[in-house]
Amino acid sequence: MVGKTELYDAFGELIYAVSKADGFIQNEEVDKLQELLASHAWGKEIGWSFNYEREKKQDLQTAYDKALYTCKEFGPSPEYPKLLDILQQIAAASHGIDSDEARLINNFEAELRRKFRADLLEGKWMIKD
Repeated sequence: MVGKTELYDAFGELIYAVSKADGFIQNEEVDKLQELLASHAWGKEIGWSFNYEREKKQDLQTAYDKALYTCKEFGPSPEYPKLLDILQQIAAASHGIDSDEARLINNFEAELRRKFRADLLEGKWMIKD
């Protein structure tokens, strides 16, 4: 069973993948990530996961696939819309959102919507108990 710790690790992996989607991770993206995670209860854990993937120079597709799998296994979460907002803000932090970043973000959202279609209520993610 996937718990919150694994979910937040997946968030860091996904943020890494989106940051790397345009070829390399820019300083502006890292700065924005630090700013956004400062107010998140699990910010340190998400940041640790991002930095781990970055230091390993993980392939972005591998990081993306691991994150998507974990989120699907975890199930619906009210955290997903916030994650999508964070992804948008980080991608936009350096010269706007490019097509590769947009594709990754849009694919992630579409995959979750397909997986949890029965759990959507008026366009909002249902809360997992």
